[in-house]
Amino acid sequence: MPATTTSATGLQGPRRRVVFVALYEFIAILASSALFIAIGQEAAASGVMSVVASTLAIVWNVTFNHLFERWEARQQVKGRSVLRRVVHAVGFEGGLALMLIPLMAWWFGVGLWEATLMEAGLLLFFLVYTYLFNWAFDRIFGLPASAQPAATGAC
Repeated sequence: MPATTTSATGLQGPRRRVVFVALYEFIAILASSALFIAIGQEAAASGVMSVVASTLAIVWNVTFNHLFERWEARQQVKGRSVLRRVVHAVGFEGGLALMLIPLMAWWFGVGLWEATLMEAGLLLFFLVYTYLFNWAFDRIFGLPASAQPAATGAC
């Protein structure tokens, strides 16, 4: 009787996640520093803010996803509908913005409105960047096992 086996190709497991986060955040720090400089902020201040924002984003990602998954586990309806994914995205980005806007206002010595505009610009940038980064990462390192078709073979 034929059995279904999975033999994923490319970078997989914890190594994939570490390489993904390290590359994503390294490029993000460089890009966001350049964006801050482009709108008139000092290079040193821009670099520090980018590293702090990246660190906050990583910590918030782990924290938020842990809390979201605990909430999700208690829900009667299982799965990830479009609405649940929207709630997840808005919750993550909204929480990050609530931390970054006052921090950027204080760090750059600007008002909350200007910091909000900076955050909106970063959000738009990261929307495109995340899509392109994921596409390129998968092309270079292969798809994760969860996205690869199962191989079939005989036992």
